[in-house]
Amino acid sequence: MGGKMRKAFVFPGQGAQSIGMGRELAETYPAARSVFEEVDHALGEKLSTLIWEGDAAELTLTANAQPALMATSLATLRAMEAEGVNITDANYVAGHSLGEYSALAAAGALGIADAARLLRIRGRAMQEAVPVGEGAMAALLGLDFATADAVAREAAQGDVCQAANDNDPAQVVVSGHRAAVERAVELAKAKGAKRAVMLPVSAPFHCALMQPAAEAMAEALADVALISPLVPLVANVRAEAVQDPEDIRALLVAQVTGVVRWRESVLWMAAQGVGAFWELGAGKALSGMIRRIVKDAETRNFGTAQDVAALRE
Repeated sequence: MGGKMRKAFVFPGQGAQSIGMGRELAETYPAARSVFEEVDHALGEKLSTLIWEGDAAELTLTANAQPALMATSLATLRAMEAEGVNITDANYVAGHSLGEYSALAAAGALGIADAARLLRIRGRAMQEAVPVGEGAMAALLGLDFATADAVAREAAQGDVCQAANDNDPAQVVVSGHRAAVERAVELAKAKGAKRAVMLPVSAPFHCALMQPAAEAMAEALADVALISPLVPLVANVRAEAVQDPEDIRALLVAQVTGVVRWRESVLWMAAQGVGAFWELGAGKALSGMIRRIVKDAETRNFGTAQDVAALRE
């Protein structure tokens, strides 16, 4: 294979958070520390203290987890820049759900402070869209998307139940009213799912029940400066590259109720010749999905000072 392998930088979504994430990066790289300071300032509170030494249950709250994960991803990128790797070394950026905001901030389309404020609004709006206990999400493992989608439709029975995340060839997450999602779990097992499990989430993301949150985001995004990203964004709801700021604004609204088309996004990037996927920030969930989608994909994780220091070699 001639020339340099094409590369994508990808940014994790909710569920990747852990207490202490990004702390060592901030202690090692001043540019990483300044990201956390900027986010603290934007939110008018010490989110960094919660991230580094707080309570895990509090960090898991959607309104905290979303800006916290973005801050950690951006701090990682700033540390990588200190080691000579820049966002323009990537051919594409993509993020899983809230990770799309991290990707846009990384690619310079959105300011870090704006991203933090938007994600705080997004987290709160998604939490408040449905009374606690009324909604749920479940992961269906071992079914392809078409089957999982059919299971969700059949389970709805007048309630909302939709395929929400098409994560990889054998993992689809469904979302909606709790009773309908519970029916989907049973149906999925009957249709041969390896496993079907309810997820420990506080709200039914990426389904029609999130419409109030989509409206809140339309309003919040209307006043935010968005410019064309330095690197094309492979958008969740389109599973192809976009660069026009007005397109991106509309897609960020659509994304709240829309399917996270992660599997298709990765396949689209692979079809454009991307062979290396670098995951920036907390956890390694996306790298696992990517290797299940594209068997020979090369994945690397950057979430610790050690990971970033390895770039010198």
